[in-house]
Amino acid sequence: MFKGWFGEQKTEINLWFSLDKKLYRRFHDVIIPSDNGTTQVDHILVSPFGLFIVETKNKKGWIYGSESQPKWTQVVYKNKYSFQNPLKQTYRQKKVLSKFLDVNESNIETVVYFNGDSEFKTELPSNVLSYGLGSYIQQFQDTVLSNDEVNRICSLLISNEGKISKQEHLQSLHDRHTSDTVCPSCGSDLVERTVKQGSRIGNRFLGCSSYPKCKFSKDIQVSYEERKPIGIWVVILVVIVLIVLLSN
Repeated sequence: MFKGWFGEQKTEINLWFSLDKKLYRRFHDVIIPSDNGTTQVDHILVSPFGLFIVETKNKKGWIYGSESQPKWTQVVYKNKYSFQNPLKQTYRQKKVLSKFLDVNESNIETVVYFNGDSEFKTELPSNVLSYGLGSYIQQFQDTVLSNDEVNRICSLLISNEGKISKQEHLQSLHDRHTSDTVCPSCGSDLVERTVKQGSRIGNRFLGCSSYPKCKFSKDIQVSYEERKPIGIWVVILVVIVLIVLLSN
């Protein structure tokens, strides 16, 4: 937890010194409500050039991943660790922020910033960075928000500060990730699907209704009541086999 906090502080300092505070209004560790729980954003910048979501990752070592993979890999001294694809996080954050602030998604840019001593070992999208955060944001120079819009958005973010506690957010995360109706990655509905090929053909699973944009899926958990009849028949079959063997 301390490492994550320290990484966010490093990013905050980076943004403070690399961007003009008169042009870029900064909000840090923001918790936003949505129709299906809450989402936490490390850093939000509000400017005439749009909004910028910055997701911080304080990781060192080699980083492997791709835009579509649900999990990325961190390698440190031959030890491998997997972590959630941060682009999936920013995809949901962008949707939630757009609705909450009533801002077109096209006016929101997302950035994933690795501020540890890391090296990318696979080709990643241009908005995944390990250096040059301020320079990347400054390349967006088209004015898309008026001063009134910037002030309105900032007022909404200020009025939202402190309304949702960390504990409430953690409970929301738990509820969202255990839900069988809402996709935890993007907030779309989960729908029942059937595997059409491979060794698991015919098996049922829950998939995101926003596929192929979101490829989240999870197995359908069979309840005890559904398994019980099968278990009874197994017991009966075993008893019959034992009786036949003993009678011989």
